[in-house]
Amino acid sequence: MTTDAKIILHGFKPSGHSHRAELMLSLLKLPYEFRNVDLRRLEQKTPEFLALNAFGTVPVLDDGGVVIADSVAILVYLSLRYDPALRWLPADPVEAARVQRWLSVAQGPVFNGPATARIIKLFGGPGDHQRAITTAEKLLAVLEAELVLHPYLAGLYPTLADVAVYSYVARAPEGGVSLDAFAAIQAWLKRIEELPGFLPMAAIVAG
Repeated sequence: MTTDAKIILHGFKPSGHSHRAELMLSLLKLPYEFRNVDLRRLEQKTPEFLALNAFGTVPVLDDGGVVIADSVAILVYLSLRYDPALRWLPADPVEAARVQRWLSVAQGPVFNGPATARIIKLFGGPGDHQRAITTAEKLLAVLEAELVLHPYLAGLYPTLADVAVYSYVARAPEGGVSLDAFAAIQAWLKRIEELPGFLPMAAIVAG
């Protein structure tokens, strides 16, 4: 489905939260404008941005005046609005619940593990780096076990579950979390990267 309304994504390119929203836009082949919000300069705390999202976090989607904040909320919105075939968020209750499980994981273990380790190492963010690595390794062990059984997180085909989890797992080594021991995860990352419309998240280095 195409749209005549102008879609604007307010985000920060180094952010995995922003990337998962931008990746969904790209996978759905939706035209959009990316507007950078430089978190290093605290642009997310300006009155203009807080009017879009009172929590002061990226990303924020503006779809012709419909404003959606939070990366997972954006994934759900885009899927329901622009994917009538329900490929990314199934209508079946059991399949939808399987996807929701991983959306929760994206906001919990993924954030507290590989995302936090990366934030601490690359940007000097607060927190216990070793604790974040330990959380990440526990998460990766679960992901590996799941992906040995089926090619995508929620089953046999890609869904929002994969989009929500991909970004920070793919960039986990930037936070000091190795993927070398996880062959199934590496194969899954490659499958995501081979999807039509895939948009890579740029790698960065500390400093």
